[in-house]
Amino acid sequence: MASSPQQLELFIRLPAVLQKVGMSKSFVYDLITQDKFPKPVKVSSRISCWVAAEVDQWVQERIDARD
Repeated sequence: MASSPQQLELFIRLPAVLQKVGMSKSFVYDLITQDKFPKPVKVSSRISCWVAAEVDQWVQERIDARD
């Protein structure tokens, strides 16, 4: 069974999130506390990741709201 590149990228780390959205770390965390950005998933005691599809959907919703 072949996987598409998007299926392989289920979780992304903070640097990739920041690159996708073009915002600072502090601004992203402010949005999270306001329930305006997807929350990270704790994958271990020291590592948090985001679901790539949720971040992509958030970006698309911002684009759709603009149009």
